[in-house]
Amino acid sequence: MSNDPGKNQEDEDRMHEFTTLSGADTIEVGRQLVRVLKPPQLLILRGDLGTGKTTLVKGIAQALDAAEADEVTSPTFTLIHEYGEGRVYHVDLYRLDEPREVATLGLEEIFDRDSMVLIEWGERFPRLLPANRTEIRIRPVGEDEREIEVRQT
Repeated sequence: MSNDPGKNQEDEDRMHEFTTLSGADTIEVGRQLVRVLKPPQLLILRGDLGTGKTTLVKGIAQALDAAEADEVTSPTFTLIHEYGEGRVYHVDLYRLDEPREVATLGLEEIFDRDSMVLIEWGERFPRLLPANRTEIRIRPVGEDEREIEVRQT
């Protein structure tokens, strides 16, 4: 939890910060987030390539009994992976350039389900996504160290 004195209590209740030192730590943060962020939930995962977005999803999927960590892979080429019979959807919009391409995925149907929906590169298409969402930003601060900021909107 952030301890910035410039933030009011409402901001504090809506934001969490973590520092991880390994992939295993990032998976554990994903497990911890499930205690706070219950389905249905839309999570936008922000961070450069290779920062650990899919690693975080591994912990979330595992905590929801949707998949084991080693079963979770990046959906970069398939665009959507479904785990646990629809308990978790992992979406990657990196390869899409136009809103019309995103519209063909049928995300509206997924948003209506009692699921955890995690979208990588969702910030590229903000108008196509519901306003009620949680953003998770992952930033590398060393070779294996990451800062993870979770902000509910």
